[in-house]
Amino acid sequence: MEKKVALLGILAEDAEAVSPLNELLHEYGGYIIGRMGLPYRKRQLSIISIAMDAPPEITQELAKKVAEIEGIRVKIVTEE
Repeated sequence: MEKKVALLGILAEDAEAVSPLNELLHEYGGYIIGRMGLPYRKRQLSIISIAMDAPPEITQELAKKVAEIEGIRVKIVTEE
């Protein structure tokens, strides 16, 4: 399977959603290059970026599971 570098941009608008999100990211840890989380207290949300090196199907699978968590939004940017 061909791997591609991808960036997942995640907005967590519900603090309760961060714990299940972290559990899910742990499951995909073998594909994650790095992650950065920024709490934005003024807007009461967390801004999270996840850099991955994975087959596109895996990246899509993770993004779909992340999007299913209540209070979370996610977008993907991939290399061409």
